[in-house]
Amino acid sequence: MAVRSRKKPTLARFIAPLMTLVILGYFGFHAFNGQYGIRANLLMQKRMVELQDQLEQRTQRRALLEDRVALLREGSMEKDMVDQHVRAQLNMLREDEVVLFINN
Repeated sequence: MAVRSRKKPTLARFIAPLMTLVILGYFGFHAFNGQYGIRANLLMQKRMVELQDQLEQRTQRRALLEDRVALLREGSMEKDMVDQHVRAQLNMLREDEVVLFINN
């Protein structure tokens, strides 16, 4: 009885490790550069900080405007002062008024 054994080709021994490296490389690349990867996470955190700063600025601006509106409510300011303030902001005059420009 004769036993024949064939020697496996050397290339066949490297297929499984090579495929493993390719798959690990693919997933590693997308873990860093993908839509939800490390780089995208850093960009989202940076954007979140920018938006929080913008929100804080707008909140402060809104509080300032609310304070100014509170000053214009009836009872806190006289009507002639409101009229004067509105005219200054809108640059409007009545027909019988005269404007004097003074250089400072």
